[in-house]
Amino acid sequence: MRYLTRIVAAACLCIAVIAPAIAADDVEPITLKAADGMVIHGVYYKAPHPKALILLFHQAGSGKGEYASIAPRLVSAGYSAMAIDQRSGGELFGTNETVAALPKSAGYLEAKPDLEAALAWGAAQKLPIAIWGSSYSSSLVFVVAAEHPDMVKAVLAFSPGEYFDDKTMIGSAAKKVTVPVFVTSANSPDEINAARAIISQSPSATKVQYIPKSGGVHGSSTLLPVRNQAGAEANWTAVLQFLGKVF
Repeated sequence: MRYLTRIVAAACLCIAVIAPAIAADDVEPITLKAADGMVIHGVYYKAPHPKALILLFHQAGSGKGEYASIAPRLVSAGYSAMAIDQRSGGELFGTNETVAALPKSAGYLEAKPDLEAALAWGAAQKLPIAIWGSSYSSSLVFVVAAEHPDMVKAVLAFSPGEYFDDKTMIGSAAKKVTVPVFVTSANSPDEINAARAIISQSPSATKVQYIPKSGGVHGSSTLLPVRNQAGAEANWTAVLQFLGKVF
């Protein structure tokens, strides 16, 4: 946990990015209710004729703003997207409305019901669903996919690792994930090996581990040119190729 916290603390303080144009009518604030009654805030980005719905989950200390430029690009590629403010987060990319209503941010594992609430909402949209996680949530998406195999059609994990007290939890979940899986990470041996250790345990017939040749940063921020000038576009190419094969 301390290692992950240091990574997150260094992530960013304030980032301005240029996102693909998207009509205001196609961006909709939403609220969800988790199984334990927690109100979860989010934003829905609607594609005109979506091929799939991508549920976007942020890293530690962050919020739905992590996807403010990523989601519109997914929309432009033909995918609707929904990003939430998990109860474990903060203000790295702007206000996390869910955390703002709490005395303090919750623990990483406590955010799992938030991901499940998003998945339940997604199921009602009647589209194939991909779940996408960043840092700690990139590990939780394996658990959610393992527990809801009929609802999840693909998993994308940006910097997954065994971040929880049970250092076998994510690998054990990956063993039950049979849908297509994409993982990537910062261009560092520790992150690359952590991602490989997890994806290697999945029996999926479609597995992609994208290892950046240049650039590469922790979490979904690897897709932001302002964070990863050298490698963001190559990362995007890998992501969109994966999605194109699945959907």
